Amino acid sequence: MATVTFKKGDHVEVCSKQEGFLGSYYEGTILKQLGPDSYEVQYKNLVEEDDELRPLVEVVPREEIRPTPPTIHFGGGFGLYNKVDVFANDGWWVGTITEKKGSAYYVFFASTGEEIVYHNSLLRIHLDWVNGKWVSSKKRTPTFLA
Repeated sequence: MATVTFKKGDHVEVCSKQEGFLGSYYEGTILKQLGPDSYEVQYKNLVEEDDELRPLVEVVPREEIRPTPPTIHFGGGFGLYNKVDVFANDGWWVGTITEKKGSAYYVFFASTGEEIVYHNSLLRIHLDWVNGKWVSSKKRTPTFLA
């Protein structure tokens, strides 16, 4: 298994392990490495409870941190049953495309059993961080939604 070391200023995503947020990812920046297995991270969209003007800063174990995924541009839109990340509630949540109407996509979240409609600007292709590399979560289905 490849180990990635981050440095000050690196843009990353932190995987939440908290109940109700499990599997969601939050954008942040590495402030410093605190040891071989932990980092101080300042979140981009999360704020301190007692001061909503201050970004939240936390100590995060290395195994909960991944680099920011690459931006992938494609012209065909998302396909039916494609796995996607949706930006909602200050973080990225994994879901599956179930329907499209105009520029809106219906996304099903297995973690909550909910299906919610999102504008395509809030979606990105889901990639998994495996052994230090970004990989497609599965082969893309050839069934594209018009």
